[in-house]
Amino acid sequence: MNKLIGLALLLIGMVLAVGAGANFRYYEAERDITVAIVADDNELIDLTPIQPYARLSGGKLYIDIGQYNPNRPAWGGTGLSPNTTYVFEEMFEVSNDLWENNKTAYPICVTISVAGAYDVEIFAGDYDAPTAGPSDSITFTVNHGSPVKIGFIFDNTNMSLGSYQTQMNIEAVAGACP
Repeated sequence: MNKLIGLALLLIGMVLAVGAGANFRYYEAERDITVAIVADDNELIDLTPIQPYARLSGGKLYIDIGQYNPNRPAWGGTGLSPNTTYVFEEMFEVSNDLWENNKTAYPICVTISVAGAYDVEIFAGDYDAPTAGPSDSITFTVNHGSPVKIGFIFDNTNMSLGSYQTQMNIEAVAGACP
């Protein structure tokens, strides 16, 4: 009996010794993430460039009014002049033609905002009678089969020569805008 108790104590001691050494508090691993942007028939919105200054590349929409735009018209210059204001109507359009459920079309609420180094405003529809904007953030409803055209206003007053970048954020949710 003493031998069994001694053997049991020895086994318990070994388990405690091994268990105390197996406490992992830190683990480091390297993982790669690959994301592919592909066409999707279930997407909520569709962005379509209209003017040559708007283009899609790598799943992103670019507004590029510079000399390195591959779609720049042959008669186009190398950018915008200082101390001027430019209005570009119908730069691109937003549609929800791709989103249907059981042949019932739903509207979507779209918010577009711009922020950056200089004064850029956006508007939906015609410049003379916009349905939204001009502002640095606009919200509008896009009904199925009725794309909404987006225009830009670039105010270069007191801007120095050089290249400027502006970030554009587009968000869409199902349903009409409140």
